[in-house]
Amino acid sequence: MARKPIPPEAGPVGVVEDVSLQSALEQRYLAYALSTIMHRALPDARDGLKPVHRRILYGMRLLRLDPNSAFKKSAKVVGDVMGNFHPHGDQSIYDALVRLAQDFSQRYPLVDGQGNFGNIDGDNPAAMRYTEARLTEVARYIIDGIDEDAVDFRPSYDGTSEEPSVMPAAFPNLLANGSQGIAVGMATSIPPHNVAELCDAALHLIETPNARSKTLLKYVKGPDFPTGGICVDPPEAIAEAYATGRGSFRVRARWHQEEGSRGTYNIVITEMPWLVQKSRLVEKLAELFNDKKLPLVGDVRDESAEDVRLVIEPRARTVDATLLMESLFKLTELENRIPLNMNVLVKGRIPKVLGLAEVLLEWLEHRRDVLIRRSKFRQGQIEHRLEVLGGYLVAFLNLDKVIKIIRTEDEPKAVLMSTFKISDVQADAILNMRLRNLRKLEEMEIRGEEKELRAELKGLKGLLGSTEQQWAAIAQQVRDLKIAFGPKTELGKRRTSFALAPEHDEAAIEEALVVREPITVVVSDKGWIRALRGHVIDLSGVTFKTDDSLKFAFQTETTAKVMIFAGNGRFYTLDAAKLPGGRGHGEPIRLYFDIEQDADIVAAFSYQGGRKLLVASYQGNGFIVPEDECLGATRKGKVVLNLKEPDKAVAMTFIEGDTVAVIGQNRKMIVFGLDQVPEMTRGRGVRLQRYLDKGLSDVTTFPAASGLTWVDGAGRTQTLTMKELKDWRGDRAQAGRIAQGLPKNNKFRGAPTAAKPASE
Repeated sequence: MARKPIPPEAGPVGVVEDVSLQSALEQRYLAYALSTIMHRALPDARDGLKPVHRRILYGMRLLRLDPNSAFKKSAKVVGDVMGNFHPHGDQSIYDALVRLAQDFSQRYPLVDGQGNFGNIDGDNPAAMRYTEARLTEVARYIIDGIDEDAVDFRPSYDGTSEEPSVMPAAFPNLLANGSQGIAVGMATSIPPHNVAELCDAALHLIETPNARSKTLLKYVKGPDFPTGGICVDPPEAIAEAYATGRGSFRVRARWHQEEGSRGTYNIVITEMPWLVQKSRLVEKLAELFNDKKLPLVGDVRDESAEDVRLVIEPRARTVDATLLMESLFKLTELENRIPLNMNVLVKGRIPKVLGLAEVLLEWLEHRRDVLIRRSKFRQGQIEHRLEVLGGYLVAFLNLDKVIKIIRTEDEPKAVLMSTFKISDVQADAILNMRLRNLRKLEEMEIRGEEKELRAELKGLKGLLGSTEQQWAAIAQQVRDLKIAFGPKTELGKRRTSFALAPEHDEAAIEEALVVREPITVVVSDKGWIRALRGHVIDLSGVTFKTDDSLKFAFQTETTAKVMIFAGNGRFYTLDAAKLPGGRGHGEPIRLYFDIEQDADIVAAFSYQGGRKLLVASYQGNGFIVPEDECLGATRKGKVVLNLKEPDKAVAMTFIEGDTVAVIGQNRKMIVFGLDQVPEMTRGRGVRLQRYLDKGLSDVTTFPAASGLTWVDGAGRTQTLTMKELKDWRGDRAQAGRIAQGLPKNNKFRGAPTAAKPASE
């Protein structure tokens, strides 16, 4: 329990009240969470700004740092903003100001910076005392109308001044520049977009307010990043992301192939994915190159100046450029996934995830509110001016009498009001008029100005009374905005293009990421696996742990896949490049796969594709399965042989020939045609041999013309022709007869003493 002091009005001083610690923590944490969400992390859907950005722009507006004005030190801006509006430290304000000025972070920068404001390499900006700043033309659009009662103001943190609660925002800043933020329990991530496309979508929404987000994709193709790049997501994924407000975009670097002499070429990267630091990317490429994880790359050079120019030199001119880039996209940030989470503050109060159409509607509704408020403000100004002009007209028509009253009367204001029947405002206007203005008082000029103002006032009243006129005015503002930042302008040109990623065989890409070298895979009896460098013929020098020995060995390459068949009837697949080296004892196979402790390793081999296997269980069931159907992509492997306790998988062999030989633990063998065994992709299979007790020991296949071959206990190869096998020939599911001359372990293959190809 926590003790909370009671305020004096609640009871005697010094009295404490017991409160629940959980309740106190919940109350305080909720207050902190709301503060973070409302005043720090999430942008307003109307102007797309967070409080710190809004305060920076307003502070620069007060300093009169307009686009055509002189620059002022960033330290001056930061100091004013911190002292008047944002008491959270100068560094946080300067960091926000810097980001608003970076043309590689902001699609449409709001601050025009002079000096070192950082770069795409990730270098830090200069200190605020060295840099200068002013507003950009885009920022002027966002602030325009703030002095015309366009938005509400609220007291600043100390109550000495006021700050806008939202900007008038004649620019769709939320989608145009995007926003990133992490609050308590929620986050936002909005990539930047092209303003001209947003204007087209907004115009369509004005005509069709019920249009869905997917319809607007006819105008908004997708994000438009300041650093360019290529978005490789399919249109369906983009449409789904904009409809729900959640998703992501795959963005790749833009590259082209530069031809050299004698058939050589270089790959030149000219555009990077958004928010990727070039220096960090180059370091990653160099690290992968030094670790020999980029076998297709010969060299990497950064030749960038003001523009990005990253040169990738292939190892040989025969290397496929597209395949090389696909391997780089897979390993580095040359392909980056930009999240989309349009979680924003609706009306500045309610955090909500919106779709594309909803975000644009929020902005348009805000623009309508601003239009109405500015129109009413202008209406008030006109009505006040008309009243003043009426007083001027009275003064012009009775100038001598007015001068006499002012000169002779102690209270000229009251006398003027009673004599000429004018209002308080008109009397003040006459009395405050400078003498030099007397020469300008001409009836024609006064009546001309009055006529113009009354015509404007009539238009404003018509605008305020007609929703159609309001939306027509907003549509014209949007068209003007599109002209100012359209595709014909340097700033408005679309930088990010769209394409589909080229189709490549995943195996080819995986192979491109690994140096192709010969290896010998060794599997021990206890289930430990390792890869010896080269094709080792003599394995007598390979050591194992105590009570462990060699079980399987085969030759393959680092680019191949290793397949394991376990006693649970599952096949497991592992890239040979991921196998541990041969210096130690290797690693347990169970580190790579979810294999039960009581499941033995039945077979291990290198995947080649196109072959067929014969799998068999202890109870004598089995079938033929294509090798390609045994590939498993997960740690759990792929079930091929269905088993029921206490049955287990005990044998596997490659199909070679037209005849099957099965031997049981009772030393009985049966030989029959392969055509009696069905081919399946998964199942229990059929009975291969019948047993009264014990079970199946081994199975093999062979061509009838060559006869049955096996290795005896002395390591010698023995062969029996079909004529010599007549006593064991029969049909599937028979018990067979006792086999003479076979190894005592009832196996057709002895323990490996040398590495053999997987097909043997």
